[in-house]
Amino acid sequence: MKKIDKLILRSFIGPFILTFAVVVFILLTQHMIKYFDDFVGKDLGWEVFAKLMFYFCLNMTPMALPLAVLISSIMTFGNLGQHFELTAIKSAGISMLRIFLPIFIFVGFLTYVGFVFNNKIVPIANLKAYSLLYDIRQKKPTLDLKEGAFYNGLPGYSIKVNKKYKDGKTLKGVMIYDHTNGKGNTDVVLADSGHMSLVKNDMFLELELYKGKKFVEVIDNNGGSKQQYVRSAFIKSKIMFSLESFALQRTDEELFATNKIMLSVDELQLASDSIKKESFVIKNAIFDNYKPFYLYTFKDFSGNKVKTVAPINTDKFDKNQKNRVLSYAINSARSVHSFTKTYNERLDVIMKEVNSFDIERVRKYSQSVAIIIMFLIGAPLGAIIKKGGLGLPILISVFFFVIYYILITLGQKYAKDSIVSVNVGMWMPNFILLPIGLFFLRQAKNDSRLLEADFFAVMFDRFKQSFKKKK
Repeated sequence: MKKIDKLILRSFIGPFILTFAVVVFILLTQHMIKYFDDFVGKDLGWEVFAKLMFYFCLNMTPMALPLAVLISSIMTFGNLGQHFELTAIKSAGISMLRIFLPIFIFVGFLTYVGFVFNNKIVPIANLKAYSLLYDIRQKKPTLDLKEGAFYNGLPGYSIKVNKKYKDGKTLKGVMIYDHTNGKGNTDVVLADSGHMSLVKNDMFLELELYKGKKFVEVIDNNGGSKQQYVRSAFIKSKIMFSLESFALQRTDEELFATNKIMLSVDELQLASDSIKKESFVIKNAIFDNYKPFYLYTFKDFSGNKVKTVAPINTDKFDKNQKNRVLSYAINSARSVHSFTKTYNERLDVIMKEVNSFDIERVRKYSQSVAIIIMFLIGAPLGAIIKKGGLGLPILISVFFFVIYYILITLGQKYAKDSIVSVNVGMWMPNFILLPIGLFFLRQAKNDSRLLEADFFAVMFDRFKQSFKKKK
């Protein structure tokens, strides 16, 4: 049995590593496309992209593991069945469940590793990835002067060029407004041509201008009237611009550390409990805010009557007094309605926040258990269809993974809106797919021909025969 167990494990681990890498790459590509516009024109360098992709690969791992196990399970047992190795093993008196056992143990260990990884490593990777992504979004695009348009990317300057040559450095017809003094368009430089270059480790832009003039208006700071108008000409002049604002400025990661996707299970539970305490404070404050609008009696939360004033006999009131009482009652009812609506909206927001933390906490468990569920579906299916390779196994795997993804999305939505509890919403995909996996396991154990064409032909013939008998 040890040799057979090693054979089955070797047959599984190779496809698993391959499919896991492919799935992570696909999920990473799909995820990175969403942020493509944030990367364009910012000259980030390969180091920044490498870091971001590495962190997001870690982020994709919990979602990739179930799909990789599903595909590799179908491929492994499909190959064994296609080459009649399963038949040979079963002919030696070994049951199908015993054949599944070595990979099941491996998948159980993988489930534990997946949970620890999701709980410990993924929050750190999310913190690194999204803080870096935030800094990338805040980074200015690289210097890009366009012909005939003013460029305001350099702090304190507005630059326009009439023509930019193909080398990207030589300019024709340069106009520069200097706003660094904060006095408007009082300092202007016009040049016939110019040349751009980066100096001092690309930290400064050197703009060398040729055949130009400089116009400066000197304004009296006290009276605001123009004192003089200065004009000077030059054959050659250099202007240095600091490019510090174009560098990638890193934000303190601790500012993002309280986000739910950056927290472990214990931290998520603590955050959820803290928000629940806030909701209790709001609920307890409702009684005190409602009390002034009830002039006779009011029940507190324990059901005891709280008497405020003596009952009023309105039979002795004249018409004007009754109208005033009625008007006061209507205004009080409107105020109570307004208070109630405000409190309900606040409590709804708080409950959604609580649910979002609980969803993230339960997801770490449900995603890990999904690895076992996908194995229970994939391994029996592979033994039933007896087809290896990447054709049919991929189609079947994608079908079940799409079902899983739809169910987890719906469950998350319903749980966040409190339509169902968080546990029901997040465990729903596993509850639905587990019976399907057990059904396939039973069919594989009984050597079912469930997915063969002959099986459906026989079932159709039986249906026709039973229909003829009834007719």
